[in-house]
Amino acid sequence: MDVIDLRSDTVTHPTPEMRTAMATATVGDDVYGEDPTVNRLEAAAAEMFGMEAGLFVTSGTQGNLIALLTHAPRGSEIIVGDKAHIVLYEQAGMAALGGIMPRTLAVQEDGTLLLDDIEQAIRGDNEHFPRSRVISIENTQGTVGATPLSPEYTRQVAELAHQHQLKFHIDGARIFNAATAYNVSPAEIIAGADSITFCLSKGLCAPVGSILLGSKEFIKEAHRVRKVLGGGMRQVGVLAAAGLIALDKMTQRLAEDHLNAAYLSAQLREVPGVKVMSQNTSFVFFWLEEEARLSPVEFTRKMAEQNVLLSPYPGYERKFRAVLHYWITRERVDEAVAAMKTILG
Repeated sequence: MDVIDLRSDTVTHPTPEMRTAMATATVGDDVYGEDPTVNRLEAAAAEMFGMEAGLFVTSGTQGNLIALLTHAPRGSEIIVGDKAHIVLYEQAGMAALGGIMPRTLAVQEDGTLLLDDIEQAIRGDNEHFPRSRVISIENTQGTVGATPLSPEYTRQVAELAHQHQLKFHIDGARIFNAATAYNVSPAEIIAGADSITFCLSKGLCAPVGSILLGSKEFIKEAHRVRKVLGGGMRQVGVLAAAGLIALDKMTQRLAEDHLNAAYLSAQLREVPGVKVMSQNTSFVFFWLEEEARLSPVEFTRKMAEQNVLLSPYPGYERKFRAVLHYWITRERVDEAVAAMKTILG
C-alpha cells in the first residue's frame, strides 16, 4: 500500500501469497457443499476454535444476523450492549428481517456488560413479555477502544446464559486480537459460546468474508438462513483460499500490530494539539484539541496531502481512531507522526 491508511484495518489488501493462492484455488459449488477450499476453511476454523462446524459468510454483519435468526424466533429478545456493533452499525437487521427485539444494557468502560445487569434483564415466563433467547457480547469491544474481554469474563457470561437456558453469541470480528492480547488460544477466548463470528477481512488481510461457528445442528440451520439472505455463493474457493492464509499465518503476527499501536500512542503524546485517549490491541484513539492549529476537517485534508489517511470517528468531530495493521510498519508509523508534527507544530 502506497498510502499510509490508518482509518481502519478493513482497508488491508491481500498479501502476494494470498493473490497467488486465489489465482490457483481449487473450486466447486459451495451451495452444494462441493467447494473443497471453502470446506477446508470452515473445518480449519472450527478446529481452531474447538467448535463442531463452520459456515463461510460474506461479512461479519451477515454472520451476526444469521446467528440471531437461527437462535431466536420472531418476537423474541436478545440481551446485548448498547454500544455493540450489532446495535449501532448493522442497520437494525435483527428487527427489520427477524422481528427480534434488542434489550440493550450499558457497556462499561472495560467493554463488559455487568453480570448483574444481564441477569436482571432476563425475562421471566410471562405472556406480556418477549422471551429472552440470546445473550450477545462483542470481543474486542470496538466502540470503547477495541478493548479485549478476558476468557474468565466470557466463561461467566456463558455460565449465566446456560443457567437460564439461553444461547450465547459472540461478535468476534476481531477475536484474534483479543486472544493475542491475553496470550490464549482462540478456543479459550470463546469458551462456552454457542456461536461466534469472526472476520477474515479486517486485520487478517483477506479481501472478503467472515466465518460463523457453532454446533453441527446450528450450522445446518444457519446454512438455510444464509441462503434466504442471498448469501449462497458458488465457486467461492477463490476467496476462501485467501481466508486459509489469513487463518494460518496472519493470525500469528497480530502482536506486531499491537506493539506498533503502543508505539504510535507513545509518539502521539509528543504531537502538539493531540491528546491520546486510549490504546488497546491495534487501536489508538486520540482527540484533536480545541487549541490545535487546524480544525478536524483541515487536519484530515492536510494529512491526506502528506499521504496519511485519517478520519474523525463517527459521531465525534474531534475524536480520531488510528488502526494498525499488516501494511503499517514501524517506519510508516514514524512517517505518519512526522506528518502530524509538521502540520500541527
